[in-house]
Amino acid sequence: DGVQQRKNSWQDGVLGTNCPIPVGWNWTYQFQVKDQIGSFFYFPSINLQRAAGGYGGFTINNRVIIPVPFDTPHGDITLFIGDWFNKNHTDLRKELDQGKALGVPDGVLINGKGPYRYNNTIVPAGIDYETISVQPGKTYRLRVHNVGMFTCLNFRIQSHNLLLVETEGRTRCSRTTQVCEWLNWDRVVGVAILHYSNSKGKASGPLPDPPNDFYDKTYSMNQARSIRWNVTASGARPNPQGSFRYGSINVTQMYIVENKPTILIDGKRRATLNGISYSPPDTPLRLADQYDKKGVYKLDFPTRPDNGQLRIATSIINGTYKGFMEIVFQNNDTRVQSYHLDGYAFFVVGMDYGDWTENSRGTYNKWDGVARSTIQVYPGAWTAVLVSLDNVGTWNLRSEDLDSWYLGQETYISVVNPEGTNKTELPVPDNALYCGLLKDMQKPQTPHAQGEKSSSSLRSSLVSTVMLFLAAFPILLW
Repeated sequence: DGVQQRKNSWQDGVLGTNCPIPVGWNWTYQFQVKDQIGSFFYFPSINLQRAAGGYGGFTINNRVIIPVPFDTPHGDITLFIGDWFNKNHTDLRKELDQGKALGVPDGVLINGKGPYRYNNTIVPAGIDYETISVQPGKTYRLRVHNVGMFTCLNFRIQSHNLLLVETEGRTRCSRTTQVCEWLNWDRVVGVAILHYSNSKGKASGPLPDPPNDFYDKTYSMNQARSIRWNVTASGARPNPQGSFRYGSINVTQMYIVENKPTILIDGKRRATLNGISYSPPDTPLRLADQYDKKGVYKLDFPTRPDNGQLRIATSIINGTYKGFMEIVFQNNDTRVQSYHLDGYAFFVVGMDYGDWTENSRGTYNKWDGVARSTIQVYPGAWTAVLVSLDNVGTWNLRSEDLDSWYLGQETYISVVNPEGTNKTELPVPDNALYCGLLKDMQKPQTPHAQGEKSSSSLRSSLVSTVMLFLAAFPILLW
C-alpha cells in the first residue's frame, strides 16, 4: 500500500493538493508513517516525468518488538523494474497530445540498466546491466517496484523459488495477457544477474518460462485472487471501525467506475472514467476549500457509468467521513489497467471477467482480502474494493498507467469532517505553495543553493537528497 499521509492531504504531492514546485525551489515533506511498514517509492506526479527516470525508493521498517511472519533475511535488495522508451518524456507527451498510442516500449530496465546479453540477436554488445551479489545459503528479501509507464511485468529468478511475503502494485498481472498480443514484445524483457560470491563462470541457459496463459485468461486472475491477508500475523494493518471483519461493515456509498478506450472529446484524444475526462484546475482542490474559493470543482462525479455526453470536467466524488465505500472498477478497455487511491488502504474483495452485477457480491471474499492501495483490473473484467473513509482530506483516485492518467483517467474523493475539528486534519503546513486563484499568497523563496547538503542526521540527509532530485515538481509517495 502507499504512504497514507494520515490527516495530511496537504503533503500528498498531486495537483489536487499541491501546487507544482517552482524551478529552482525546494520543498520539504513531513508526514506520519505510523502503522505503515513496507517498500515504497517516490516519483513526480505530472507530465510523465517519471518516465524520464524521476523516481527513487525508501523503506519503512517494522519495530523490533513487532514480529514479522518470516525469518529475518540476510540482506535487503531493492529493484526498480519498468518499461522504457528511447524517446524522452516530452516527446511521449507530444504523441499523446496528438492522439497517438505510445505503442510497444523499447525495452525493460532493472535499476535503470539495460538487459544482460541473454540473446545476441536482440541485445547488442556493450549494454550496462545490473548485477546483484549474494552469498550461497543465505535468504534475501527482494523489494520489487514497477516504475514503468504501463507495462505489466512478471519477475522471476532462474532456478530459484520465491516466497511472496507482501504485495502491492502492478507486478502481479501477467505480461502475456491481452496487451502482449502486440507485435515486437519479444524485446520487452529486462535481465539482470544474480551473482553468487563463489561463482566463477558466466550466466547461461534459457530465461525462465513466462506464465503459460496466452490462451488461458484466467491464469493471471487466479494468481491475483490467491493473494490473501495473513490475519494471524502481527504487524501494521488497516483496522476500520476497530475490527478486521470488514465483511460485516455496512456499505454506505457505492461507486461503479468504468473506463473505456480513449475517445475524441472536443477534438482531443482523452481517457475517461464514467464518461468524464478529468481536467486539473490551476488551484489545488484542497486549497480552494481551505480558502473558500468557489467554482474550482464540482462534487458531481456519477455513481455509475453515465451514458450521456462525454465531457472534460473537474468532477470529484463526495465521500462521507467515517463511511464505508464500495468501489467497483469496470475495465472495458483491451489491456490491463491499474487503479490507485491515495490516503488509504482498501480491501480487495473480488474480481472476475464480464460486467459487475448486484449478484457479483455473492463472490466477494469478506474475510482475508488483501489490503492494498493499487489494484489491477483485467480487460473485459471488474475488480471490487472496500474502503473505510476515516482519513480526512482530498484524495486522488487514478489510473496508475501513466498514459491513461495523463489523458484524464482520474478523479478525487473529498472526505470532510462536518464537525470542523483540527483533531482529524493537520493545519496547512507553513511551507505550503500557492498558485492559481491563491497565487498572491505565495511568499518568495531563496533559490536552493546548488550542491547544498545536510549532514545533521541520516534522516535529514535522505530528505535533502529527495528534494534535490525532485526540485521542480510535486512528488507522490507510493
